[in-house]
This record gives sequence, structure tokens and C-alpha cells, in this order.
Amino acid sequence: ERYVPESEIGDFYLSVGRLIPYKRVDLLVQAFNQLGLPLVIVGEGRDRRRLEAMAGPNIRFTGRLDQAETRRLFARCRAFLFPGLEDFGIAPVEAQAAGRPVIAFAAGGALDTVIDGQTGLLFGEQTVEAVIAAVRRLEELGPAYFDPLALRRHAERYSTARFKQE
Repeated sequence: ERYVPESEIGDFYLSVGRLIPYKRVDLLVQAFNQLGLPLVIVGEGRDRRRLEAMAGPNIRFTGRLDQAETRRLFARCRAFLFPGLEDFGIAPVEAQAAGRPVIAFAAGGALDTVIDGQTGLLFGEQTVEAVIAAVRRLEELGPAYFDPLALRRHAERYSTARFKQE
């Protein structure tokens, strides 16, 4: 309920979460260094300094942000990136609730919450090359390919009200 799709979409990709090894943010940094596209990374963690040292000028680290600013970034990003393996992972659902597609590693909870070609794109290996290929695929599809309202409806399948009901 806190997320609302916006009509104005930015040109940046987004990652939100703790900056720790199993989240695999390192893959994003390496991929976006090669792609040269804007990437915003929200979060703190023991890997932040290492990741910042690897990052090119197109990658911005924000640290922790308040919920309102994080929601605004979700709603305005080109796509949300989810390269780690999680049992569920709420962030991809939050991105979809904000009307934005997700690029995710095809394993764990992402297989339940991201439908390849409908609510985002999945990549099959945790490699820099696989991330780059997925981002390029999204770029080729164009900004109008994913319908923000359809993404929002998909995310509503994971709402608190539905969880309590079912």
C-alpha cells in the first residue's frame, strides 16, 4: 500500500539492500562499470568500502535512506536489480508494487515473484556477463515494454491483506 507507480521514470538502475557478500552487489558494480549506465546503490554493510573502491563514476552509493526516499527511488528507477539468492526477498515485490520491473538471478524467491518477460527479466548465472546480458535485454525492450499497473497488480498477490486471508 505504501508504493505508488509514477509516470516519470529516471534513467538509473537501482539496488537496495545490505552490502554484504551473499547479496552479490559486486556483480552489479562490475557489470555497470562495463555498461556505463547509471546505477544507484542504497544500503550499508561491511562491503561498502570495497564496492565503492571498485565502482566507476556512473555508480552512486547513497548509504541508508529513509523509507519515503527509498520508495521514490523504487518508483522512478529504470529497473530494480536483485543479483543475490534469497529464500523470498521482499525488495523485488516492493519494486513491482512501485510499478517497476525487476532483473533478478533465477533462483530462490525470485522464481516465485518475478515472471520472466512479464514482471521483469531473469538471468541464469551469477556472473557479470549474465547481468550485462539481462540489462541489455531490458534496454532493447524499451521503457514502455513493462506496464506499471500490471506490475503493481502482480505485487498485490503478496499483500499483507491477501496473506492474512489465505
